[in-house]
Amino acid sequence: MASITCQFVRPDRLLYEGEVASVVLVTASGELGVWPGHAPEICALGNGVVRLNTLSTAGVPGETVKVIISGGYVEITPDRVIVLADHARRSDDIEPDVVKQTRGKAIASRDALPEDDSRRAYYDNKIAWCDLLLQHAPQE
Repeated sequence: MASITCQFVRPDRLLYEGEVASVVLVTASGELGVWPGHAPEICALGNGVVRLNTLSTAGVPGETVKVIISGGYVEITPDRVIVLADHARRSDDIEPDVVKQTRGKAIASRDALPEDDSRRAYYDNKIAWCDLLLQHAPQE
């Protein structure tokens, strides 16, 4: 089976590296499917879920690795996909209680600032990221 090499990087570490059957990206203009032999392209990423479809082995279907992202860029070549995400977290690595606590602290910090303080934008972005994680957190 044909494959494509995928590297998924966020600012602090490499999140995923390996051969995949395909990648479904979330871009600023919608979803983009990438299979081996895709035309070269560079595009901006949006907010949502990127799906990495791993290769099947010995007749067993591969799994789908879901990564929640917010912003960044992707470089696509016929045999490689490099994702450079501003924020990224595997869906199986989301701890809803921790995210809720972080969100609460961000709201409190933002609300302690005057309305015209430009630092509020930092907390607004943090709150939006937490909301995105909670939206895609595994249901218990």
